[in-house]
Amino acid sequence: MKPATSLSHTLKGHTIIRVAIAYKLLAERKLSKIFGTKFVRLLKAMLAMTHQGVQSSLLALVGFLLLCVVWHLISWFTKEELPGPVATLKVLTQMLSNPFYDNGPNDKGIAIQLWYSMIRVFTGFGIGTLIAIPLGILIGSQPIIKKILYPIVNVLKPVSPLAWFPIGLAAFKSAPNATIFIIYITSLWPTLINTAFGVASIPQDHKNVARAFGFSRYKYLTKILIPYTLPHIITGLRLSIGVAWLVIVAGEMLSGGTGIGFFVWDSWNALSLEKVISAILIIGIIGLLFDKLFTSLEKLFAYGK
Repeated sequence: MKPATSLSHTLKGHTIIRVAIAYKLLAERKLSKIFGTKFVRLLKAMLAMTHQGVQSSLLALVGFLLLCVVWHLISWFTKEELPGPVATLKVLTQMLSNPFYDNGPNDKGIAIQLWYSMIRVFTGFGIGTLIAIPLGILIGSQPIIKKILYPIVNVLKPVSPLAWFPIGLAAFKSAPNATIFIIYITSLWPTLINTAFGVASIPQDHKNVARAFGFSRYKYLTKILIPYTLPHIITGLRLSIGVAWLVIVAGEMLSGGTGIGFFVWDSWNALSLEKVISAILIIGIIGLLFDKLFTSLEKLFAYGK
């Protein structure tokens, strides 16, 4: 009796699945007749993306919950010398409740501090980009230039931003300008290297086609070199903005005055670890948003897609 019962349940299960598939196909056909095949394909793609997005969000939430558990355990083991998630969240909520207050030079809201940091980051990042992309194209397209300049790049690239800060102070006589200098001098290398690699990896067939059709330099640049190299450039920009956002904290700790780095150092001097950790969380979230933005651009401009 048991095998027969098990077999009947299995057959019922298969029947239910077949009926569900049949209804799904029938619904797709009806939608195709009403709205067209392209609409149905678009709808299916959107549903698949939504499912993937929900799944990714749930997994990310699990990861953050695990982080909070570990953080709470560390706080418990240190007898709350390191503030736990609850205490930090209270301070973070207070910071975000009035982010634009301005009570003088050394007492400004977190939004104002972030604004100063953003200006410095994008100024340094922009200057670095304007230098890195043309220089990368030159290095990637001219082997002689690569042999001359690439050793210099490899020597300067590993230098710490803190080592560049005195050079910036000596050159610009201003701590904020020195901070912008160290952002640009440390963030340009990923873009330069990726651009040079992209240009150097253009297939010979593309170059032969350009010669066969008699492309001018401008046409070769706009029709072949830039479209092929663009994904590599955006990858470099994604890495560079990460470096710029990393460097800004160290630079503002040294320069003082304003910015998220100064806020972290000032909070430490005021013995408010809750504010320090809150600022770290904000820095991390903004860095994540930068990475997501440039990752989306990478996918958008992926060559051949």
